[in-house]
Amino acid sequence: MGFSFARALAILNAEFRTGTVYLALYTSNPTASDTGTEVTGGGYARQVIPFSAPAVEGGKQSIKNNVLIQFPVATADWGTITHIAIRSAVTGGTMTSFGALTSPRTIMQGDRFVIEVDSGVVRLV
Repeated sequence: MGFSFARALAILNAEFRTGTVYLALYTSNPTASDTGTEVTGGGYARQVIPFSAPAVEGGKQSIKNNVLIQFPVATADWGTITHIAIRSAVTGGTMTSFGALTSPRTIMQGDRFVIEVDSGVVRLV
């Protein structure tokens, strides 16, 4: 069963736009149980991800990152980033959503992981 546009809008605003949320990078699927492997060390730090107001796209209520998200330059190899998650705190906290990257990316020392504006999308039916 899906959500009405009005309810999806309320959920997206409440979960992702009323406070600060953080983007985390994973080298394995975090799963709904929050059991994946988040990147650690090598200068890695979760980044704040601000979202635009919800809008209906492709029949789904959606939000997108409204600024460029740049992680620090890796000071050691981070591995292959396969998934991302949104978390409630800069460390620890609750994972609120997760997903696989369309194109996994290997981050080596000296690389920087970037999410372009409007590329980080959360959708509810």
